[in-house]
Amino acid sequence: MLKLLLGILKGAVLGGAIGLGAYQLGLDGGMHWVTYGVVGAVVGLLVGKPLWRLLADKHATSATGILKAIVGFGVGVGIYALVAKAWGGFRLTLSDETRWIHDWQPILGAAIGALWGGFVELDDAIDDPKGKPARPAGKA
Repeated sequence: MLKLLLGILKGAVLGGAIGLGAYQLGLDGGMHWVTYGVVGAVVGLLVGKPLWRLLADKHATSATGILKAIVGFGVGVGIYALVAKAWGGFRLTLSDETRWIHDWQPILGAAIGALWGGFVELDDAIDDPKGKPARPAGKA
């Protein structure tokens, strides 16, 4: 449970930061899918077992981190497509400015990062040997 909450928190912070950067740069319109794809890719690389731990571990492969980033890009773009195109989204007012939810990149970026970060952290926690009890000696 703690790993899940940690993954949600890390993903939300990373997604919100990337979304805030895109918002400050004025990346609107056709650049939304790139922004949310980058959120998913960065969260996939850094949440769970980050890429540098996978590169340092002799028993792990770096392809795992790269695959999480590629799938994360697709997850980010897919959630954006669901919210903006299929569902239609909703309008949100912040500081006397009303926009569609997908136009507030820090908010939707944090939400996408939290969803993907929680999933990745939980997935990596399942395979973590530190969380499993040691097998008694002499038993197979």
